[in-house]
Amino acid sequence: MSSKPEMTDALRDKIIAQPEVILEDQTLMRALIAANERVMGGNIVDLRGIAMDRLEARLGRLEDTHRSVIAAAYENLAGTNQVHRAILRMLDPVEFEIFLRDLSGEVAHILRVDSIRLVLESVQNDSDPAVRRLGDVLSVAEPGFISSYLTGGRDVPVRQITLRQIDEGDMRVYGREAIFLRSEACLLLDFGADRLPGLLVMAAEDPHQFSPNQGTDLLAFFAGVFERTMRRWLS
Repeated sequence: MSSKPEMTDALRDKIIAQPEVILEDQTLMRALIAANERVMGGNIVDLRGIAMDRLEARLGRLEDTHRSVIAAAYENLAGTNQVHRAILRMLDPVEFEIFLRDLSGEVAHILRVDSIRLVLESVQNDSDPAVRRLGDVLSVAEPGFISSYLTGGRDVPVRQITLRQIDEGDMRVYGREAIFLRSEACLLLDFGADRLPGLLVMAAEDPHQFSPNQGTDLLAFFAGVFERTMRRWLS
């Protein structure tokens, strides 16, 4: 009498009626392939099995890529929504002082950064009472400071957006909170002809929040809106 288990007619009919149940079950398919290899013996190369292994590996890589693309798209959408909300908040104030204070308040909160500072170059000193009142968000520097700050004093082109990790922030820009900061985004601002440039800096305690390999499109858009808003205030 044969010791091999026999398939019942009912089970055979069910498999024939719904073969996709087996084909879509990866664990069951692997078991069938392994049983087939044992029957063929170790000296026979199963090209179909090799091909299936390769297709399975390729499918796994495609699934990983698919998940990565979806995650990147979601992150980009979330970042876009953040920037749009921050811009709408930035456009709300009807007074310049409130506009600046919102940068280090609600706008910074929406963008999830620990500090936002505006640096303006000026031939005058920072003894003006209005500048002193806004010292927690506004810094005044001598002409040429912004270019030197962005390039580190090197003879290299100045980029509109600079993302980098830092050991700590510059006290001249961030004040007392500088020692806690580990990464920053620097947005170079053009206020128009015959005006000195400005710089908007966003900084975080997280060293990985801003790094040179990140995209800058959203920040460039934010900088464009900000500098146009500033032109209206300065006029």
